[in-house]
Amino acid sequence: MSELSRRHFLSATAVGLGGLAAAASGSSSVSASQADAAVTKRRQRFAVSTYSFWQFQHEDYRDIEKCIDIAGELGFDGVEILHRQMTSEDNGYLQQLKKRAFINGLDLCGFSTHQGFLNPDPAVRQKNVDHTIHCIEMAYALGIPTLRVNTGTWGTSKDFDDLMANKGIEPVREGCTEEQGFQWVNEGLTACLPTAEKCGVLLGLENHWGLGRTSAGVMKVVNAIKSPWLRVTMDTGNFLENSIPQLEELAPHAVLVQAKTYFGGGRWYTLEIDYPKVAQILAANHYKGYVSLEFEGNAEPKEGVEKSLAMLKEAFKA
Repeated sequence: MSELSRRHFLSATAVGLGGLAAAASGSSSVSASQADAAVTKRRQRFAVSTYSFWQFQHEDYRDIEKCIDIAGELGFDGVEILHRQMTSEDNGYLQQLKKRAFINGLDLCGFSTHQGFLNPDPAVRQKNVDHTIHCIEMAYALGIPTLRVNTGTWGTSKDFDDLMANKGIEPVREGCTEEQGFQWVNEGLTACLPTAEKCGVLLGLENHWGLGRTSAGVMKVVNAIKSPWLRVTMDTGNFLENSIPQLEELAPHAVLVQAKTYFGGGRWYTLEIDYPKVAQILAANHYKGYVSLEFEGNAEPKEGVEKSLAMLKEAFKA
């Protein structure tokens, strides 16, 4: 190295080290407000749930690998897998899904599961604990960092259509109380937490009917358990009244946001969700995770999903 080149190298190195030292000492030329601005300018990442395509009815979209391919084609950043849509639980199948996502440049960012703890029979509750632990282990095998969990429902509605017709409200099981229900939910989820911690999979309790129908119900469970491995999956379409205050209550605790859309009219109901306002709420709470689309409209699924992504990108652009 020539003397001139050597001097240039040493000078540049000294400037770089000086900048690092200044940053470490708090005297960097980059102000705190500039750093905050850089965080807020980070592009929102969008995922899509495989449920958005299948919706428990479109057999042409049952194949999760096909859903992953379409998600990559449409420009999503990630995919959330609906457990009930899976056609196998073999490890080979799980690894095929992980490989398919990687090839498409996508994260597998969420695993939506179902469980129900609102049952007086301890054996039924234990079965749901065992099922949830199994799902946590599958999420680990898939490399998915968060698992959607529910309180479950009381099972006193005729069917899901009946539950939706009653806006998610249903009578408590005969001989039971809501307080008993909260105790069963707390015990059930607490039993799953050691596996969640071991696997590094965050549980996200969703506002999803049952005792989770309101933000107060969700937070009652989260605050009672007080575990860093139990947070919130915030669904924008599951509050049928007073939605904004309830979303504001959940937002500080959210690890995944599910965004409902209804192009073609909703299957059970249609909500006018103010997504620019949702974006503001999330920004105010420094939310950095995924917004995962759950398309629940009657439009052709791929068409509805594509329109939904465009709408969400526009809403979150500011």
